[in-house]
Amino acid sequence: MKVPLVPRTRTADKVARSICPYCAVGCGQLVFVKNNRIVHIEGDPDSPISEGCLCPKGAATYELVTGPHREQRVLYRKPYGTAWEPIGLDRATQMVVERVKRSRDENWDASLNRTMAIAHLGGATLDNEENYVIKKLFTALGIVQIENQARI
Repeated sequence: MKVPLVPRTRTADKVARSICPYCAVGCGQLVFVKNNRIVHIEGDPDSPISEGCLCPKGAATYELVTGPHREQRVLYRKPYGTAWEPIGLDRATQMVVERVKRSRDENWDASLNRTMAIAHLGGATLDNEENYVIKKLFTALGIVQIENQARI
């Protein structure tokens, strides 16, 4: 007896609305999940921006998040090193914190309460809310060179 073919979207446990991570257009996506794993991603026909359409990069988002080539660890390459080594997330976070603090402290302009040694350029996939939080954080650190590409 033949088993009928059914789209994997029909057997999904839930569907989450999302936004394509590739550019600033903000095309809507439907993310189909089964057993807490993404099984399919497609354009959201209810999106006023893309009306269900995705460019080739957006259509390949499923591979971006599920492909076997996706690195699942933090990798670090020592200065002048030639090989990457996996390190723990806590260690990587601490390394970033130490370097930001050291750079800020070594280049602090006390007369203006700022540093010109650190800058931030946000990517197009950051939305206005994320950029708002980033701006607040970096301003509190005395960083004045903050820019983003948020278009949505």
